[in-house]
Order: sequence, then C-alpha cells, then structure tokens
Amino acid sequence: MTLEVLLLGLLLTAICRIGRAILLRDALFSMPIRARSHYLLTLACIAFCLVPNQQAAQTSAQGVANAQLTATEIVQKLVDRNAQRAKALEGYQGRRSYDLDYVGFPANLHATMIVDVKYTAPATKEFTVVSQSGSKWVINHVFKRLLETEREALEGENWKRTSLDSKNYDFTLVADGRADERCPYTLEVEPKVATKFLYRGRIWVDAEDFTVCRIEAEPAKNPSFWIQRTDISHVYLK
Repeated sequence: MTLEVLLLGLLLTAICRIGRAILLRDALFSMPIRARSHYLLTLACIAFCLVPNQQAAQTSAQGVANAQLTATEIVQKLVDRNAQRAKALEGYQGRRSYDLDYVGFPANLHATMIVDVKYTAPATKEFTVVSQSGSKWVINHVFKRLLETEREALEGENWKRTSLDSKNYDFTLVADGRADERCPYTLEVEPKVATKFLYRGRIWVDAEDFTVCRIEAEPAKNPSFWIQRTDISHVYLK
C-alpha cells in the first residue's frame, strides 16, 4: 500500500468516522516520523480551509433564506419597521431639486426650483425656496402646487391614505439588475386608487432594517393638465 493511499484512507476515517479515533492513532504511530509530520501538516491545512468554507456556506444559506421572502412578508416587515421608526422620529430636513421641461403649444418652457424641507413630528412640513429660475407659470402652478399637495397629505386622516402599505398599494416582487446586496428587494408598487397623494413605480428595500432605499416612480394622478409625465426619483442614504 502506498503512502498516498494510506493518507487518503486515514483522512476519510478521521472525517467520516470520528468515533474511531483509535484507528487514526495506531496508523499515525506506525508511520515514519517524516511521513507522520507531513500527514499531520496536511490534515491541519485541510481542517483550516474547511472552517471558513463552512462559515461562508452558512452566510450563503442565510442570504438565500432572506432572498426567498415573499412580497407579502417584505411589505409586512417594512410596515412594522416604519411604525417603529415613526414613533421614534422627531424630525428631519433635506434639500430637493425640481426640474421641468415642457415642449409644445404655445411655447417651450423650462423651470428649476431648489427647496429645503423640514419635517417636525407628528405632522408638520415646512418648505423654504432656496432658489428658482425659468418660467414663473411653471413655478407657481406646478412646483408650488406639488408642495401644497404634499403638505395637504399630512392633514387630518390623509396620512393614512398615503401610507406605503397593502391598504393603499398592490406590491409585486420583481427581479432587477440594479439591486445590490444592501437593498436586494425590488417591488413594483401600484396604487389601489389613483389619487394625487400616491405614486406607481418601483421601490428598493433594505435587507437589514427594511427601509426604502430608493424610489423611482411617477404620480398616480397627473398633478397638472399641462404635464405629460412626472418622474419621481429618491435615493435615501444612511
């Protein structure tokens, strides 16, 4: 019997038949010292390599389990976490950019407006126009109307009709090449009723805390007769 065959047999015995450690001990002592050292070093290297592979397999299995969540499960986790965050949220602030290009009758129009927004719990939003340029008509009848609608969405019971949940939207889990490890869940959202407070499009959901990472959508109801299409694009950073 060659040394290679003996090593292989001993390795299989050690891995698959742990209870027969006595056989491994006897075989080791029957080897020459140099062969025994070589074998022990080989076995140690194999054992060292197996440990991280097992950890990687466990991590991969966990990732697969997360990826197998259904749309209903994802939405429920999102709603539950949003409720927790809403209770803890005292306020936030940010800056937005509104841009519009209108091509058609009676003339082509362009306008840009930069707005600072400040939210204070439970239901107050303040908008401050930082700068504006272009068509005054677009600024007054489109941009500022959007801000008024957003402020109106917080009044009374309107906030319930604007919540991102299964009462207001239908959700479909879809494959998307732009999804990443942090935000692997991509959902198509379709409003049950088309109102000026809701939108249709796609959202990306964080796999760890089930926050919305990104939104690409359009209003469910056109905010103005003069607008053919409005694109909504939000990216949220931690």
